[in-house]
Amino acid sequence: MKYTLTCAIVLTCLVSLVLAQPAGLKEAAVKMSGKAITLRYSELPAAGGQIAGKPAFLHTDSDLEVQGLAVPKGDYALFVVPDAKEWQLIINKQTGAQAATPNPKTELGRVPMDMKKAAAPADVLRMTLASYGNVAGKLELTYGTTVASVPFNLDTLRPSVEW
Repeated sequence: MKYTLTCAIVLTCLVSLVLAQPAGLKEAAVKMSGKAITLRYSELPAAGGQIAGKPAFLHTDSDLEVQGLAVPKGDYALFVVPDAKEWQLIINKQTGAQAATPNPKTELGRVPMDMKKAAAPADVLRMTLASYGNVAGKLELTYGTTVASVPFNLDTLRPSVEW
């Protein structure tokens, strides 16, 4: 009886974890100084699609600094707030099914994105992660005729909790 109950509880937990992760997501990943940074996102159509309110999911094995914002290692939902002049990247502590819509109470912070015109229009949303050496990188988003990006660094200067 105890074995059956334990199996049922474990199975329920596994199913909950699978259902909390959105299916059919694209992935971008980079390794810097042995630490993985992974981004999962939906390919939204650029023609008539709406980027606002659609989360991407970030996992980082290292503390980061994104445009001056300290981002501790862990999992986050990312949202983009498009504007005619400047887009904002929202880094939210909510993940899984709870991250379907932005929640201001769980925002880690907002950072401005660097903007430029795409060389050629993108038919769907594309997100990439690039590494520039061991500690510097860039998250880039191409959507329609817009390219928005944010630089990030591994936060290697933050004291370790083990010290």
